Amino acid sequence: MRSVILPQAPNSFKCMEISWMNGYDAIAKILKQEGFDWLACFPANPLIEAVAKEGIRPIVFRQERGGIMAADGFSRLMAEKGKYGVFACQGGPGAENAFGGFAQAWADSVPIIFLPDGPGTDKTDVLPNFSAPENYKNIMKWTGSINKTERIPSLMRQAISSLKNGRPGPVLLEMQRDVMGAEVTNLSEYGSPEAYIAAPSKTELRDAVKKLLSAKRPVIWAGQGVLYSGASDKLTELAELTQIPVLTTMPGKSAIDERHALSLGAANRTAPKPVWEWIKASDVLFAIGASLSKTNYGIDVPDGKTLIHSSNNSEDINKEYPTDIGLVGDARKTLCMMIDEVKGQIGEEGRMKETSTREAVAEVKKEWLQEWSNLLNSDMSPINPYRLVNEINKTVDHETTIFTHDAGHPRDQVMPFYVATVPHSYIGWGKSTHLGYGIPLMIGAKIADPSKFCVNFMGDAAFGMSGLDLETSNRNGTPITTILLNNGTMGGYNRSLPTAMGEFGAGNMTGDYAGVSEALGGVGIKITDPKEISAALTKARQINFDDGKSVLIDVRTQQELKFSTYSD
Repeated sequence: MRSVILPQAPNSFKCMEISWMNGYDAIAKILKQEGFDWLACFPANPLIEAVAKEGIRPIVFRQERGGIMAADGFSRLMAEKGKYGVFACQGGPGAENAFGGFAQAWADSVPIIFLPDGPGTDKTDVLPNFSAPENYKNIMKWTGSINKTERIPSLMRQAISSLKNGRPGPVLLEMQRDVMGAEVTNLSEYGSPEAYIAAPSKTELRDAVKKLLSAKRPVIWAGQGVLYSGASDKLTELAELTQIPVLTTMPGKSAIDERHALSLGAANRTAPKPVWEWIKASDVLFAIGASLSKTNYGIDVPDGKTLIHSSNNSEDINKEYPTDIGLVGDARKTLCMMIDEVKGQIGEEGRMKETSTREAVAEVKKEWLQEWSNLLNSDMSPINPYRLVNEINKTVDHETTIFTHDAGHPRDQVMPFYVATVPHSYIGWGKSTHLGYGIPLMIGAKIADPSKFCVNFMGDAAFGMSGLDLETSNRNGTPITTILLNNGTMGGYNRSLPTAMGEFGAGNMTGDYAGVSEALGGVGIKITDPKEISAALTKARQINFDDGKSVLIDVRTQQELKFSTYSD
């Protein structure tokens, strides 16, 4: 036995007797110290056994991408509390298969630590061996490789520090198999890195507030940085104090309660009509917790705006759009400072008694919902997707539900109309749009908060990408509900691929998806009548919580090609 100093809590240590340990054991102990209590994984990787011995639960998914997606969902909900997802897999084919999942996490700024096995220091630079650090360097915040066990404390400190600070994103530390089996004797050198909060310049912030308060029609553009920093309350306070309406990005959806009189809604490439109206008519735009990256799955900022841009990443400023005032700092810290400055300039009550903006927003919302009333209440057969969304909205308890979309038309249809209320009640994703993300994403959300009803809204093509992980949810006691739009085709491709679809049926697909759910240990429900939707959702929630089984609701829908866009 050897006396080794091990961290007991961040920045504190105690002496304890431990037995001989290798590199995998050392990393497992550091993960335990940092508060990781589960590991998304796919064998083989010796770290899986090492973390299990430390009481960290390994959850094996049906393929690598599923594990990464679940770690992603967990991080989105828990990062503001200092907890993150972690994924481990085999080197070579495992690391190769994992690439797509981390490309999505990189695009959406999701902090996850990736711990792949490595081929060995004597092989890593020999073709065709796959070097994870070399191949992942463009979709990771930080990459490293353990080539000596004595470097483990330092490399893990660098990885965890990168995970906690700056622009959120995935980090990678490769574990070379030929060195990881050696003894580690210097674990005492590991110290838990702090998370540091940056604040913007007071001078620039004062100028930004002056611009906002003097604007004729300002708008706030809120991204997921507001959620990561736990700043939803401060976003709402600033909006009320200044009477400036708020639109959120797709990843920022739920940063403000969408029932609030100053909420315009969330912007995918589809959005509620008030989003389009204010983004076009605004003269000053204040972006907070957003990168303002141009994407095919979002709305661009029109020309001619005075742009105030706040991000915790200085590289976002002036990246896509000319920035008039840049505020580099944490979203919550920035909003708190802005609130104080607003009160200093126009008084403690601000403009809260003014009602004109709230009335204008309400009028456009009313007009928009009236335009869509026929589809939202349609009795068509097969079921119209917008009627399905409306029934979901009327049935679920929004405060105790976590909802997400999948890629494609289901996202474009549900995003504008589903009402997000409390922070993280909706997980919006998709600067890169991987089909099938929704099922594992909701498994990760369920692990993060077992008290929530976790619901995924996806098409039949997306189900083919990740449907087998319903078995993972049943096996591991993390039941979710999947609402599957079964229209037998890939939405919209009959327009872009008319010959391939018309003559060869290239994108048409069928299946008994409810039956697949049953075969994977869950419950399947088939719906053909819109009047059955509400009862099915209520039953699904009851099964999730009382029986611990995942539910797939197979809804026979029609293809719908009308979307909530008002770009002209």
